[in-house]
Amino acid sequence: MRFFFTGEEHHNYSLLPIFAAMKAHNLHVQNSLTRRKEKFEPLEEGYIGMYVCGPTVYDDVHLGNCRTFSSFDMIYRYLVYLGYRVRYVRNITDVGHLLDDGEDRMSKGARLAQLEPMEVAHKYAERFHDMMRKFNLHTPSIEPRASGHIPEQIQMVQDILNNGLAYVVNGSVYFDTVKFAKEQKTYGQLSGRKIDELLSSTRDDLKNQDEKRHPSDFAIWMKAKPDHIMRWSSPWSEGFPGWHLECSAMSTKYLGKHFDIHGGGNDLKFPHHENEVAQNMGSCGCTPAKYWLHTNMLLMNGKKMSKSDGNTISPEELFSGDSQHVTQGYSPDTVRFFMLQTHYGSTMDITNDALLAAEKGYHRLMEGIKRLEGMKGIEGAGELDETWINMTHNAIHEMDDDFNAPKSLAAFFEFITAVNTQYNNGENTIGQVALKEVIENAHALVFDIFGLRPPGDSSTTSMDGVMELIIDIRQQAREDKNWTISDTIRDRLAALNIEIKDGKDGTEWRVK
Repeated sequence: MRFFFTGEEHHNYSLLPIFAAMKAHNLHVQNSLTRRKEKFEPLEEGYIGMYVCGPTVYDDVHLGNCRTFSSFDMIYRYLVYLGYRVRYVRNITDVGHLLDDGEDRMSKGARLAQLEPMEVAHKYAERFHDMMRKFNLHTPSIEPRASGHIPEQIQMVQDILNNGLAYVVNGSVYFDTVKFAKEQKTYGQLSGRKIDELLSSTRDDLKNQDEKRHPSDFAIWMKAKPDHIMRWSSPWSEGFPGWHLECSAMSTKYLGKHFDIHGGGNDLKFPHHENEVAQNMGSCGCTPAKYWLHTNMLLMNGKKMSKSDGNTISPEELFSGDSQHVTQGYSPDTVRFFMLQTHYGSTMDITNDALLAAEKGYHRLMEGIKRLEGMKGIEGAGELDETWINMTHNAIHEMDDDFNAPKSLAAFFEFITAVNTQYNNGENTIGQVALKEVIENAHALVFDIFGLRPPGDSSTTSMDGVMELIIDIRQQAREDKNWTISDTIRDRLAALNIEIKDGKDGTEWRVK
């Protein structure tokens, strides 16, 4: 086995149930590496390794991130539906190496909040997880943190040096892109850029630009300035790993040197993903992933989102309606439904009119499923058995075209229209057996693959409202110095695997 099982565990594990469950589909994906739509063939039958670049936890996650993570959640869900066993790895960047106006973002966030960098990382990681729960995203199989994998990153730097594709200057280590390009002839393949056109990443330490042999060289280890808070010992200096290095090190550790899928936002294609490929080639001589998938950018009212222009909206503002760009608040499921209407690889334009239409469409979808579930059917075969079964199967099969949720939704709405016609006519002409299969297909697509929930589901906004009420009651008890009630609420919630934490910014909660 490639990376899922080792030793006796492999011999004791039966593969028959997995392969028996594999569904007959013909999945094709748009591979950013080859710029072609290709038939998806995993490296190992029945198993998939998928790595997705996660958040940098110095601030709240933005809506573009939510779209990316929702898209890969849908992709993960569909692969599981097909019967694959998927190891889904999504990292958390909590190491200070991204620059904002020349200052490290983790350190800047810590300074502004008067917190330690790891307090900042913990705070925004918790808020990130809370946002992912609101969108009903599955947790990944593994969620490694960059700060917990410094030894692996140091070892990868050493491997690249040993292979003659990096050099040390004043305690910092730089990847030699020119030498790599001449030897491997692959640098720029993912992004489509030529070596002579490449400029250095603005995320590198600006002070060290003159240390490089070529502007396109990038830091894989950076010597820390005297005032840099986050630092670790290494053979070259006391410093910190380059931004691109963490994903190379962690994907390799948990998925192997060569795995199936690497995903992320289109803005990461260069320099981040391009440099990941170079690092993996430089350390072990192979590309990290067979297939590269990228989500596209968000627009608002036809324009690129920009804080300076006021043309932006946060997920919280979208939920509450507290923004000049929307006339009301929208539930997380409405927003997720809205995102499903645009292919993950296409630009998505957010407008209030489009959100209003999405809200209507989402409720129509759920009402159609409710009507379907209410049908009793007839004994034996019905007139619509084959038609309805084919309609639901076809809607699911549209996902085989590079996870094409818009086409799948359109096909399923044709089925919902047929359901509504039957409902309005008061007819039950579908057989009981067929009805059961159709309902199962509808649930698989809408709930299991798309990850939507019915309006009023206790796991959506109502849960947030209940917790807000409980926290308010507990806070009042604390103000009244009624520690018995306060502690009882905390302990009862803990028994339900709900953890609450009191901090400077109030009380936060999370499901363990």
